[in-house]
Amino acid sequence: MFDEQSWEERYRSHSAVWSGRPNPQLVAEASHLATGVALDVGCGEGADALWLASRGWQVTAVDFSTTALQRGAEHADALGAEVAGNIRWVHADLIAWVPAEGYFDLVSAQFMHLPEVPRKALFARLATAVAPGGTLLIVGHHPSDMQTTMPRPPMPELFFTAEEVADSLDLGQWDILVAAARPRPATDPEGQEVTIHDTVLRAGKRR
Repeated sequence: MFDEQSWEERYRSHSAVWSGRPNPQLVAEASHLATGVALDVGCGEGADALWLASRGWQVTAVDFSTTALQRGAEHADALGAEVAGNIRWVHADLIAWVPAEGYFDLVSAQFMHLPEVPRKALFARLATAVAPGGTLLIVGHHPSDMQTTMPRPPMPELFFTAEEVADSLDLGQWDILVAAARPRPATDPEGQEVTIHDTVLRAGKRR
């Protein structure tokens, strides 16, 4: 579930894997931000990158699935040259890829669920990539979701809290603006309405 081939197979076996809508916590946390240069980590089919680009952000969208990146580029082209021109699609394995240091006004990682060691290393690189005055936004499934009827892999090490991410940041350089387990409604595979919780960490890097 962590390698390029398995994700390629998943994307190729479905006409669309994701909803095509931007992640709600990105919308909630980034709508008020001044536009600039953004990094969308694990962009998938590009819904977040498209939303950012349509608002005027210059976006670097990174994923290791070429199928997903191609779909994202096609969706961007369908929205017009202005949106498409605001996005650079990058094929890379995020476990090894190193973003430009201190470059991005917004670094967004939505639901990047990796084992603890590579996840912490990735988040550290993402923090380094944020420019002074910029924003780090990390969102994931909260560990409490494993107690719901939503399908979650039986691997507790994949889940994390906002406090864990906040504790990894140098508080001499960062202001923790949001650290929450934010509830939202969802529908489980049986069609039942449930409440799940998103881990939401938004931090601002000091100038």
